[in-house]
Amino acid sequence: MRFRFPFLVALIPLALALFGAGTPARADAAFDRWLAAQWPAAQAMGISRATFERETKGLEPDYSLPELAIPGKPQKPGVQAEFVQTPAAYLSDKAIGTYAARGRTLAGQYRGELAAIERQFGVPPSILLAIWARETSFGGAKLNYDALRVLATQAYVGRRKETFEAEFLAALKILDEGHVTRAQMKSSWAGALGLTQFMPTGYLKYGVDLDGDGTANIWTSVPEALAATASLLREEGWQPGKRWAYEITVPAGFDCTQAEPGTTLPISEWLKRGVRIADGRRLPPAALKDPASIILPAGPYGPAFLTPANYFVLKDYNFADLYVLYVGHLADRIEDDRPFAKGWSDIALVKTRDLEFMQQVLTRKGFYAEKIDGKAGMKTRAALGAYQKANGLPLDCWPDAQVLEHMKRGG
Repeated sequence: MRFRFPFLVALIPLALALFGAGTPARADAAFDRWLAAQWPAAQAMGISRATFERETKGLEPDYSLPELAIPGKPQKPGVQAEFVQTPAAYLSDKAIGTYAARGRTLAGQYRGELAAIERQFGVPPSILLAIWARETSFGGAKLNYDALRVLATQAYVGRRKETFEAEFLAALKILDEGHVTRAQMKSSWAGALGLTQFMPTGYLKYGVDLDGDGTANIWTSVPEALAATASLLREEGWQPGKRWAYEITVPAGFDCTQAEPGTTLPISEWLKRGVRIADGRRLPPAALKDPASIILPAGPYGPAFLTPANYFVLKDYNFADLYVLYVGHLADRIEDDRPFAKGWSDIALVKTRDLEFMQQVLTRKGFYAEKIDGKAGMKTRAALGAYQKANGLPLDCWPDAQVLEHMKRGG
């Protein structure tokens, strides 16, 4: 109790401020004190007092948002399709085919601007168009949240307060510099802005003013939104003229525990070991020396991929492998409308709580040293394979009911 009691006492004012006696005024007062405390940091960033007062006056938290850490209240998880849909559903051939057709039309419409962006940043038009499609359905998705309110709420009572404090202040900076009006600054529930979904700090770092009007307009200017995306990818290490991935077949008996980012070989070496390009795309001789790893996103139930550096650059935009596969495959389809060489089986996903249990077991037994997040990422799947090998189970590196039951029996 010596250590726990002060922690509990520290939670009481916040809990009372948020929920005590059901009085919104008390919640507003606590939030207002938090807002006032942000002024020194805002001032240090050069944000004017007038802007700070104008934009924070009457601002209230939105407790309906996902991923808030409110004492005594269950957390409402954010729904990300990459983690709740099967690969077959997420990578729907019909949906991607529709987007690919629209992407080809837009590639023609913005041909000149896209060519100029590629000359400046080295990122091909198809990748940029695919990100635009995935992020906001080519601008068709409705972003209905007040970005400043979202960011302030997450900074006040979210799970990643320090991260969102920086984003809140960056949003104030954007408003102070006149890049967009408050009414125009709409966002997703997570605070991402514009046609290709930038967090405010990313906008300030990567925004590109193509037309010289003093503003990088990611909200209504397609070229400037795509240029900002290209700027980010270049900064993260995009290699011009290189592919994002190659669909492959692996040889019979391939050890699936090698299908993780830490196992990297030159593409030529993978080919010597029996890996073959599966989709008929040409492998340039210059690519043979490029280091790459292998991923099996659905284990034995879908395609396999050889992933060079650009794959991981796309993961810096969104860490989910299904997101990267969607963007990369859609980019390919915009250029050359061919489906995956191997289809995706419509498999059932293991429940998040069961995956968390599996990760805990894998951690306890020394197979896994990453975050316990209930997601079957590459390192989790490789760890599952190591567990299967150690326990004489069939090796497929996949979190299925057999592995789960073995672990529950104390295997």
